[in-house]
Amino acid sequence: MNKTALLLLALFSAPALAEEVGEVSTTFKLLSPNDKVIVEAFDDPSVQGVACYVSRAKTGGYKGAMGLAKDPSRFSVACRQVGAIRFGKPIPPQEQVFKEGASFVFKHVRVVRIVDAKRNVLTYLTYSDKLVDGSPDNAITAVAVLDQKIPVKK
Repeated sequence: MNKTALLLLALFSAPALAEEVGEVSTTFKLLSPNDKVIVEAFDDPSVQGVACYVSRAKTGGYKGAMGLAKDPSRFSVACRQVGAIRFGKPIPPQEQVFKEGASFVFKHVRVVRIVDAKRNVLTYLTYSDKLVDGSPDNAITAVAVLDQKIPVKK
């Protein structure tokens, strides 16, 4: 990818949209959708060459089918280098890179990238928030950048 394309990608980057790569049913429901665990993938919108995979519980049943169910705060994240790592511009020390609803309105699953400048590592933290009370459940993963210094916004 040329420098102009990287710059345009970085300028218009926002929290990534995920694509579902798989799912498994965890609870059988006879007349409505099953409860399940889904696996979604997204590319870091500001760091070319890093992809993240989030697994999370998704509530089935009639409420789940209508989009009214509150999904449990159980998830995992794994981010990996999938190509040459490239930065279009300096990145913030901390930035939300993924957000997806986990209930009808007020609950979200989020992934935040935090730069560990001392060790030259990109860490990715996933957690959920809710309007009144979020969950302390979280998961973390890290991607070491070995061939260059991470450009961090000052």
